[in-house]
Amino acid sequence: MEGMKEKASNAAASAKAGAEKAKATMGEKVDRMKAGSELEKDMATQQKEERKSDAELRKEEAHAHNAQQKRFNTASQPGL
Repeated sequence: MEGMKEKASNAAASAKAGAEKAKATMGEKVDRMKAGSELEKDMATQQKEERKSDAELRKEEAHAHNAQQKRFNTASQPGL
């Protein structure tokens, strides 16, 4: 049971991270179209990379939290 909960939570975290990465990519494209100089375009790309790495970090933290929660719940139910 706990394993299924962990898998579902991990899938949700991965989906959310994927959506955030897609938003970052689209945001970069919009910002690059609005940009007037190469510097602004480079800044848009840098912001995209930061947002994508933040999303990946949050996903990894969620996976670690889910694993910890599974261990805690399994340990607190010794008969199962």
